[in-house]
Amino acid sequence: MWNIVSVLLAVGLLTVMIAWGKVQPLLAFVVAALIAALLLGVPPKDIPGAIEKGIGDLLGSLVVIICLGAVFGKLIADSGAARRIATCLIAGLGPSRLPVALTFTGFVVGIPLYYNVGFVLLVPLIFSLVTQSGRAAVALAIPLLAGLSIAHGFLPPHPSPVALVSAIQADMGATLLYGIVVGIPTLVIAGPVFAMSLRHIRAQPAGVFRAAEVADADLPGVFNSFATALLPVVLLAATTLLTMARPELNGALAVLSNPLAVMLLSYAVAIVTLGLGRGKRFSEVMQGPAEAMREIAPILLIIAGAGALKQVLVVSGVSAELGARLAGLPVPPLVLGWSVATLIRICLGSATVAGVTAGGIVAPLVQSSGVDPNLMVLAIGAGSLMCSHVNDSGFWMFKEYFGLSLRDTFRSWTLMETLVGVVGLLFVLLLSLFV
Repeated sequence: MWNIVSVLLAVGLLTVMIAWGKVQPLLAFVVAALIAALLLGVPPKDIPGAIEKGIGDLLGSLVVIICLGAVFGKLIADSGAARRIATCLIAGLGPSRLPVALTFTGFVVGIPLYYNVGFVLLVPLIFSLVTQSGRAAVALAIPLLAGLSIAHGFLPPHPSPVALVSAIQADMGATLLYGIVVGIPTLVIAGPVFAMSLRHIRAQPAGVFRAAEVADADLPGVFNSFATALLPVVLLAATTLLTMARPELNGALAVLSNPLAVMLLSYAVAIVTLGLGRGKRFSEVMQGPAEAMREIAPILLIIAGAGALKQVLVVSGVSAELGARLAGLPVPPLVLGWSVATLIRICLGSATVAGVTAGGIVAPLVQSSGVDPNLMVLAIGAGSLMCSHVNDSGFWMFKEYFGLSLRDTFRSWTLMETLVGVVGLLFVLLLSLFV
């Protein structure tokens, strides 16, 4: 019992340091890991080694994939491919189907782009559509942002799903396929269907957030934009389906199905199709990665800190004990994983922190219960998006960009994120009946 109390005290301390003390997350994780190790009786001489091993083991398998995802997404954004995809979907579906077009835009663009980049890039597009159509800004924005949020929480190569795949020994390709299956119906409900109830909310967006229009002549072509942006998804999905249908091809496709190789190949193709092939100098194309690395660094530090805490739990033996206790509860394992992520999300605000922290806690449960690890990644991802409120930066970005009151922000943004979390879990449970 003392071991469980010690874990709760360490997680509580982590929550206080990040949410109240505004301590940098890596430092907060390391301090929490140190306190947990002392409370759990880990010999003091073994504590530094455990923390270093946890950071190294988790980052070692992820850092290149996540960084490649960052520079790939940056090139998609800077080249105008993301904007071309958005304008094409909107034009193709027509003015009467703007919410549906924005729903698909958020989901498709959200696959290669990290959430904050997609938000800043696409929100000005919403403002221009509001001016043209006369529709309510919030009702147009919610479907798009729901798509971005679902991609961020459910789909590789986003940091939290990638870290979870590593932490609980899931398969990247299968997680991506299952994530798309779960994400699309979740998106329909939390996006355009929910947005119908928000037409009465009036936004007052500040002029500073309105971006200048980019001429269509300066954007890459439609096929080029779609093909390049979705190349990682196509490669991972295709190789996963082939190996499922033809297991004997597993060895031959091992390289192409490896996420690191997929992201490296996709980025190399993007350099040509969105950069050199459009007349840009190589040195000009290479300016984006430096900025992308600066943007991704805080997320890498969060993942590193979570690895330190996870390793302390493993070394002390409490991880196995916690897994056994959780497995003994009369609650389905997927619901338990979702609940742990939800609790951390409410306390800390960050979806990435909630996801990777919950993964470290729930990993033993996956092994002891035999639950599909790919579905557990999605259940934790759904929980990590729950109940966004005043301790989440996304909450304040939405409020300030659209000039909303706190009440209307809770009514729109917070409820949308909660719908994504609840409906996402329901579809994960439904999918578990068939896989």
